[in-house]
Amino acid sequence: MFSSSNDILNLVLSICLVALTFFLCWAIYYFVASVQRIHNIIKRVESGLTKAEEIMDIARDKLKNSAAYFMILGEIAKKAMEFVNEKREKRAAAKNSGRKNK
Repeated sequence: MFSSSNDILNLVLSICLVALTFFLCWAIYYFVASVQRIHNIIKRVESGLTKAEEIMDIARDKLKNSAAYFMILGEIAKKAMEFVNEKREKRAAAKNSGRKNK
């Protein structure tokens, strides 16, 4: 089967080449699988960030709208308090003028 040492060398080199090819293919497979997992993780993080940004935008819009409503309600309350104070002053003035006349 082996007539010279070159035949043995060629057999060993071919076995080593097959083993090297097998391990390189195996390493490339796991590298690609790892890159795919990293890609999926990045996509999930990006979608989570997008959802968080949407929630923040919605909350910001709600706060802007509610702040406008609070300003309006504050003005209404201020006017109501002024109205009540005017009525009290008129009643107090009417009572004081009624007491002075007696």
